Amino acid sequence: MSYYAPKAKPSGGTMRAVYEKLYSNCSTFRKLHYEEVPDSYDYNTPNAASHQSGYAHPGSPYHQQNQPPPSDTGSPSSDAVMIKIDTPSPLRDDQQRYPKEIGKTLLALLFLALNFFLATVSLSLVHDRVPDRDTHEPLPDAFLDRVQAQDWALDVSEILIMVVVNSCVLLITFHKHRFIVMRRVFLLLSVLYMMRSVTMYVTVLPVSSRTYYCSPKSNASSAGVIVKRAFQLISGMGLSINGKQIYCGDYIYSGHTVTLVLGYLVISEYSPKRFWPIHWIYWMASMTGVVMVLVAHGHYTVDVLIAYYATTRLFWTYHTLANNSLLLKQNGNNYIGREWWYFGFRYFERNVRGPIPLQYDCPLSLPASWTKKSPKLPGRES
Repeated sequence: MSYYAPKAKPSGGTMRAVYEKLYSNCSTFRKLHYEEVPDSYDYNTPNAASHQSGYAHPGSPYHQQNQPPPSDTGSPSSDAVMIKIDTPSPLRDDQQRYPKEIGKTLLALLFLALNFFLATVSLSLVHDRVPDRDTHEPLPDAFLDRVQAQDWALDVSEILIMVVVNSCVLLITFHKHRFIVMRRVFLLLSVLYMMRSVTMYVTVLPVSSRTYYCSPKSNASSAGVIVKRAFQLISGMGLSINGKQIYCGDYIYSGHTVTLVLGYLVISEYSPKRFWPIHWIYWMASMTGVVMVLVAHGHYTVDVLIAYYATTRLFWTYHTLANNSLLLKQNGNNYIGREWWYFGFRYFERNVRGPIPLQYDCPLSLPASWTKKSPKLPGRES
């Protein structure tokens, strides 16, 4: 059998010598590397050449072979380097990423006004082409055939429209990037009203309600009559609750559904995500408004379905493009760039960098005297 004997422990004198050696080395290291550095140093003084940094090792072969060339002014050329970096303030950076571009917002508002006027003109023309109620019954509809018409339901729907629209206006007003949000809402409504003015004109359906009042037709629809009807519709914002909407034929597709669905989408997109209970409330309000339109027989079911599809597809497609800067480039792989409204989208969104943050502020700046702190009284602690 073999045994392994443990190594002998060093004696006390040997250990003391080792500790003294380590202490000496540590003291030398601290002296070389933690030499006090003066606050300022004048390189033009006669003793500047003899100055040695605590971090330099002039005795090493590398420093003997790689000495920096002397400068004309007498100071070492590599002793100090000043680099100035311009760092933009957060406010300036925010304005560059999300510019207001008020001119573009006003242009989008102009587009909305023109397309809304175009939709009213289209309805004014369609009114005289609507099939006569005495000879044409409403078209068969899976929902309308099973629910009796209730005229009061249309008033409920339009009251909900006013609530949703005013809520959107309030939200956009206090949004920090209100001009970008306004511009987007104006553009989306412009596209939707433009398409609606075309669809209601090319296909005229019989009146869906047997109780809704329709103004008498004009035998000769002159330009003056059409313009008068259009301005009457504009004065009532296209609503029946104020007695201004007395013309029939605007079925494909439902303008009430467009307004309710778009209002909910705007609130859910540009309000804080933690407000999800409020989002559900507005979702239920929008859904109730759409159902009330059908209960009142104000539209066929297909009108509502087309309006929902057109509004949601346009909203989600637009915001997908706006939130992904790579899709601003039109190439062979970006098929969304083939949308007919894509060129307008690029013009209005090319300076916006990424998704808009959910930030809010007051649109009016408060007077400085309101925000200025009152001075402390002498000898009184707060």
